[in-house]
Amino acid sequence: MAIPPEQRPLYSAFIDQGLETWLANLPEQLARGLDRQRYGDLPAWEKAVAKLPTLPEVRDVQLDKDTVAVDCALDDSRRRQCENLLRKLMPWRKGPYRLAGIHIDTEWRSDWKWQRVAPHLASLVGRRVLDVGGGSGYHAWRMAGAGAAFVLVIDPSPRFYYQFQALRHFVGDADGGRTHFLPVGIEDMPERLAFFDTVFSMGVLYHRPSPLEHLQQLKEALRPGGELVLETLVVEGDETTVLLPGERYAAMPNVYFLPSSAALCQWLERCGLINVRVVDEAPTSLDEQRTTEWMTFQSLADFLDPTDPTRTREGYPAPRRAVVMATKPL
Repeated sequence: MAIPPEQRPLYSAFIDQGLETWLANLPEQLARGLDRQRYGDLPAWEKAVAKLPTLPEVRDVQLDKDTVAVDCALDDSRRRQCENLLRKLMPWRKGPYRLAGIHIDTEWRSDWKWQRVAPHLASLVGRRVLDVGGGSGYHAWRMAGAGAAFVLVIDPSPRFYYQFQALRHFVGDADGGRTHFLPVGIEDMPERLAFFDTVFSMGVLYHRPSPLEHLQQLKEALRPGGELVLETLVVEGDETTVLLPGERYAAMPNVYFLPSSAALCQWLERCGLINVRVVDEAPTSLDEQRTTEWMTFQSLADFLDPTDPTRTREGYPAPRRAVVMATKPL
């Protein structure tokens, strides 16, 4: 079976990284993740990316700044064409990006999250990094900009896959071909892989009905001595405090367990991780998550009690997020 051109770098990277066992599963995983029968909008996203015009060879690519940016000289006609095609991939949730003068103002100010995480990371220079549930890849591009040798985003959303491919069209090979996207969930990864130096799971844990299983999967993806970066919704309380919402939390139907940060640390330790510590905890602000012209659906402001912004509209504590770091033992 012929490999589509946009997927060839992924296959080559898996070979270069010695991931031959996983490589054998890539054709099936890509076919399932990009199934046209299952995802009716997929052909339109694929077409939008394919129609992006050829860009000038000379580009200024910035992966180490708050806005992931690609500056190049485009005439007004091609810039409008690019913007119209990028809008066909909406909603854009993680960013921000600036592409050939087009500012993609995403729902999330993901740069704020990166600012909270980055000071606490071990150096990413030369490291192999996994970004679980990475969306369009904003944080992955920042990881590459921080010097990571190999970055893999996994996220089962085909929309995010094509957003990533659109970004790749602009970035070109400025990252050295180190950043990749596979449209799968963590449950599709080989068991006991023990490969990555750093694993990020940001905004995923509360969507998992079995949170300890997710933590074990993250641990198994790490090499001995590797670092886990976990960011998730939490509630205030002690090590025994865990909120199990009803049918919805902040209008989301797939939210299961919201522990306190102390309880979360205890979970990580029960999973056998060490050096567990909370490095940041704060409420989510209406400036960090909001509706924009690139994400026109409802956002955080619509999910809070209009008379009490410290509560969700269901009456639960408003979103509060913690960043916890941990290490896999040698």
